[in-house]
Amino acid sequence: MPPSIPLKVAAAAGLALMFLYMATAFGTSRSTEVFAGQISDIVEQIAAPAPQQVEQGDELYAREISIRRGDNLPGLLHRSGVVDAEASAFLRNDAQAALLARQLAPGKTFSAKITREGLLEHLVFPLNGEEGNALVIERMSSGFKSSVAPLDRDKKISLKSAVIKHSLFGAADEAGIPDSIAMQLADIFAGDIDFHRDLRKGDRFSVVFETLSHQGKTLGTQRILAAEFINDGKSRHAFWFQPENASGGYYDLAGRSLKKAFLRSPLEFSRITSGFSNARYHPVLREIRAHRGIDYAAPTGTRVKATGNGVVDFAGVQGGYGKVVILRHAGNKTTVYGHLSGFASGIRKGARVSQGEIIGYVGATGIATGPHLHYEFRIDGVHRNPLTVTLPEAAPLPQGQMAAFEAGAIDLSRKIEAIRDVRIALLD
Repeated sequence: MPPSIPLKVAAAAGLALMFLYMATAFGTSRSTEVFAGQISDIVEQIAAPAPQQVEQGDELYAREISIRRGDNLPGLLHRSGVVDAEASAFLRNDAQAALLARQLAPGKTFSAKITREGLLEHLVFPLNGEEGNALVIERMSSGFKSSVAPLDRDKKISLKSAVIKHSLFGAADEAGIPDSIAMQLADIFAGDIDFHRDLRKGDRFSVVFETLSHQGKTLGTQRILAAEFINDGKSRHAFWFQPENASGGYYDLAGRSLKKAFLRSPLEFSRITSGFSNARYHPVLREIRAHRGIDYAAPTGTRVKATGNGVVDFAGVQGGYGKVVILRHAGNKTTVYGHLSGFASGIRKGARVSQGEIIGYVGATGIATGPHLHYEFRIDGVHRNPLTVTLPEAAPLPQGQMAAFEAGAIDLSRKIEAIRDVRIALLD
């Protein structure tokens, strides 16, 4: 359209053509009225309201600052809007406040409240290694005060389900399940499932666990409340239950404790290189001889756990075992942990240890071709296969506690079924 034609005229012409087209397309009747008026634009100027000053009074400005790579404390305070020499000096010189400067890590956040003049009134900085705690800096009438206090935490329940394709941790990662929960899961079912050799492709597990958060940010996971593990077609359940004035534990649907007197394995995860055998070719001695234990391949320094409560009968160097720990347990049972690179603190003859306690570290001392753990299980001095020996169970729940246990277990079972069925539907 030529630029000399005014926009209003063009608009009016277009509207007239539209009405003409409508008359042609639909026809006319005696009641049809043809628009013959004029079209005009009316522009009205509306005055903007006069700006008003917001009354700040003694209000504080809240700031949440995310730490970036290369940040230091002065830079963070500047970015927060803090212009306060007294606060800066306190943060540099106070022993507790110095935690802030030492724990600056990219991605962490802290919050601060400042006055409109830039004076710091309040600062909260979550601490490393102290889940749920924070460094708190407050302005008092006499100056600043530092303290470590619990964060305001929200507890929520998370439900997750996963299918094993290659490994437990691989399945957990794919489903968004934290490693700490996967580790708890392995510990809970360690008495029934050997996670070194029993896992099958297609095994499934579902978990209900607690998560703590602060202002929408996850602080960490806590305890598994319920779990189901379907291994080789067999379903196993675990429910957390803590009676009043007593320690808690995991039980199956019938109230039987899942805790066995002994763990199946002294390592969290590893590969079996030599099984229990009456005739095995020894790679170092180059002869056929009995192998009365299980060898687990693992990197030097891997933590070794006591498989049951007991007393240290021996901790030192002994022949082909190299550095070895021998534990004596109730019922004339003995466990042996050989080829260690070293012993955990406090492990010496006569010391008492608890199931799952770290007693040493994988090595290659004694007669060994490489780093691994040699583990033996003996009853009355006779070697038994640790992978197949029947392990005694802990006592079940007293009958008087079953009603309370079942009430919680039923609700958690429904949650497990819901998340499991959703996962199966997605896979199908």
